[in-house]
Amino acid sequence: MNIAVIGAGIAGASAAYCLARGGASVTVVDAGAHTASQVPSALVNPVRGQSGGVDPQALAGMGFTWGLVRDLEAQGFAVPHGQSGVLRPVPDDKARARFERNLPPDLARAWFRPEDSPQPLAPGWAHVLSLPDGGWLDGRALTAALLAASGARVVQDRASGWNAQEIHCPRAGRLKADAVVFCGGSAGVAWAGEAATHRMGTLLTLDRAVTQTPVSFGAYLAPAREGGVLGATFETPAPTWHPEALPLSSLGWLLGKGLRLTDLRGAQVTGRWTGSRLSGLTTGQQPDGTWRLTGLGSKGFLLGPLLAQDLAAQLLASRAG
Repeated sequence: MNIAVIGAGIAGASAAYCLARGGASVTVVDAGAHTASQVPSALVNPVRGQSGGVDPQALAGMGFTWGLVRDLEAQGFAVPHGQSGVLRPVPDDKARARFERNLPPDLARAWFRPEDSPQPLAPGWAHVLSLPDGGWLDGRALTAALLAASGARVVQDRASGWNAQEIHCPRAGRLKADAVVFCGGSAGVAWAGEAATHRMGTLLTLDRAVTQTPVSFGAYLAPAREGGVLGATFETPAPTWHPEALPLSSLGWLLGKGLRLTDLRGAQVTGRWTGSRLSGLTTGQQPDGTWRLTGLGSKGFLLGPLLAQDLAAQLLASRAG
């Protein structure tokens, strides 16, 4: 069975890997541009936002992602990561109460007083939630490892059109397949002319990890393969996609959020990474016969591999029937 996947971000790379493990021969079409999944340090964090929301599949997704990292490393692929936990400081008792209402009983966690936090925090926090099963990983390394381990043929081209059994590319021409899976992100959806919601986020790369355990509330600080990062998804959601940019006002906002978390003195900014995430999860077979896994937003590394496994199982079962 020949399956064609559009997009090589975390959704597409995970889909290629899971489909290949199910016995399919996979071709991945990727433009190699605007790759939001190649983030230098992504959080694997089950408790999201400033209200502590937990997706119904968050715990399963987190476990699946860490298991996938271990499987890839056992195959000889290096995926820099740290399953070192995530710390979520909260500003007051009301915020803690909101978090508590959203936390499922089977989620491993502990609450600390700020003075007892495993990582030193800036003044002003009331409580610190520790999530010991969370952590960080190198997005570029994970997606590259998934593609390599899948054995997929990678066509570096832009999908200009597709249907249930064919992809049209400007240079590669028509690529035939038994099924087509669209995993394009913000840029891919925009190129296809689809209405969508896009949200830009930025990381500043740092010469050292300011915290050994990721710390997150409004923005996040985390280790990386080299040094550390300070990042956030903070730009206003937009109905149109634009190439990555960082307004000066946003840079000031991001640095302010970092200082709100902990002491940044001595850390040097070494670079910037900016990417656009697509909101509005869509997964499964579509009315036109194509398959889709898009719109993971900031939950790409938390839910993407698990949802890709589910999609691969459904697709392969449908073809077998």
